[in-house]
Amino acid sequence: MDTARKLIILADAAKYDASCASSGTSQRDSSDGRGLGSTEGAGICHSYAPDGRCISLLKILLTNWCTYDCLYCVNRESSNVPRARFTITEVVDLTLDFYRRNVIEGLFLSSGIVRTPDYTMEQVIEVARRLREEHDFRGYIHLKTIPDASDELVLKAGRYADRLSVNIELPTADALQALAPEKESAAIKRSMARIKLQSDDHADGLRTRPRSLPSAAARPARPPRFAPAGQSTQMIVGADASDDRQILQTSATLYGAYRLKRVYYSAFSPIPHSSSALPLRAAPLLREHRLYQADWLMRFYGFGEDEICTEGGMLSLDIDPKLAWALANPAHFPIDLNRAPKERLLRVPGLGVQSVERILTARRTRRVQRADLDHLRVPTAKVLPFVALPDHRPRESDRVAWLTRSRHRATAPAQGDLFASPVPV
Repeated sequence: MDTARKLIILADAAKYDASCASSGTSQRDSSDGRGLGSTEGAGICHSYAPDGRCISLLKILLTNWCTYDCLYCVNRESSNVPRARFTITEVVDLTLDFYRRNVIEGLFLSSGIVRTPDYTMEQVIEVARRLREEHDFRGYIHLKTIPDASDELVLKAGRYADRLSVNIELPTADALQALAPEKESAAIKRSMARIKLQSDDHADGLRTRPRSLPSAAARPARPPRFAPAGQSTQMIVGADASDDRQILQTSATLYGAYRLKRVYYSAFSPIPHSSSALPLRAAPLLREHRLYQADWLMRFYGFGEDEICTEGGMLSLDIDPKLAWALANPAHFPIDLNRAPKERLLRVPGLGVQSVERILTARRTRRVQRADLDHLRVPTAKVLPFVALPDHRPRESDRVAWLTRSRHRATAPAQGDLFASPVPV
């Protein structure tokens, strides 16, 4: 099979992995005339697709052969899909060629499990090693870590990669056991723990200060660079019966225990010849979107995972989670924009982190008035029903009207089949 055909198969097979954003790594470039590539440009999260679209990361699998038979995976062992496998040299050459043609800015590399986890991990690492050591490639590299790979291989992967990721796959251990019996939740978490420990060791080494006193102990050697962009993971949404509260509780645990940079959510879509244990319909893409919004509230707005969902354990599909919380907790409003602490301001619908910082800065010099909100670039239509100002006091009817407008604008939750033919434009 020629390389072009392999690219079509293995780029398409990699599209189901969403955890490929490149923000957060250390800055490197080749502006000094040495090396190749850079990590400039945060938020890159795409790949080079087989239809010719130019996107920023070359996102491919080393192979879509796999010894595992996860029911939700299109590349499972029993799946009837075309198979292909890149050689290490082919991946290296593709990455360099696409970069030189200004098509990509980095590489996202994952793989099906062939032979053993250690063998697969060695193959993935060798691609990164050649790029870094033999070609002095300084662009972004994200490697998917194989669960149960040895500690030595995890350490080696982190020395070449900007970010490592291990997919948690499903929200609960029971769901993983039912749909992916070859995988163990404990093994996945062990891999996450190894990455965290290596990251902590590296951070401790960087914090060590030089000692120049004659009687002082020798300064420890600076540790090798290790995955400066941290680690991420991905959960499939809607393949099992887990509700949104369970999903967010799992995410909160992962953030706290393993200091993940991101948890990515991927709405389940039916695959050909699927098992009867899987749903027949795709999960609404809007549900995935609401989970991302709720995840953002937990990480940056001080919300707990237990207070975002409805009593039934789900997020509202009609309105965003922050507005839903505000409407369910009217006793917290209106909030005085001139007196409330930052933590309370962050709970006002329509106020983002930057808007809150602008308000805090403005009110240090004088009281914020209704007319000031436009100058501070605050979305007044969203904010005014929930805040009090010297020249503004909201009414309950304002919130009801805003809720009605929000629900009127909401689109029906639906997701197309990923295997359907594209609609002509």
